[in-house]
Amino acid sequence: MSDLDALAPKVIAKCREAGVRLALAEACTGGLMTAALTEVPGASAVVERGFVPYSNESKGEQLGVPLALLQAHGSVSAEAVGAMAAGALERSWADWAVAETGIAGPGGGTESKPVGLVFIAVQRRGRAAVVERHRFEGDRRQVRHAAAARGLALLLEQVGVES
Repeated sequence: MSDLDALAPKVIAKCREAGVRLALAEACTGGLMTAALTEVPGASAVVERGFVPYSNESKGEQLGVPLALLQAHGSVSAEAVGAMAAGALERSWADWAVAETGIAGPGGGTESKPVGLVFIAVQRRGRAAVVERHRFEGDRRQVRHAAAARGLALLLEQVGVES
């Protein structure tokens, strides 16, 4: 059983118990968190919607992330992921949002933004986002799965604190 498979039922149970719904904005994971959550029976009571804004244009169109912000900080940044989480809440009926953006590789990395760099944000409606920066090791699949698992784990931590 993968970390995602183990975390997803816990997220669904905790969110159902708290009476909250989720929106997910997944750039480098391409919907892995949403897919894992919707494998769990009863997920429809929790998962409100998912976004897969892979390009900069889609981050703007789907989530309202300003192009100027992406040009100033890059699409893989704390600023971008915070704007993605806020946009997911603005464009949904959800109570909580999880967003991530990163460089899964094998190419695309730079010295300042290496392969494996991922930013994750969790935000409750009306509150500031909690943002984490990670550098995950491994190949593309491993980076994507690690990012998705950490996104769900961070959500579990935050829902427990702020619900």
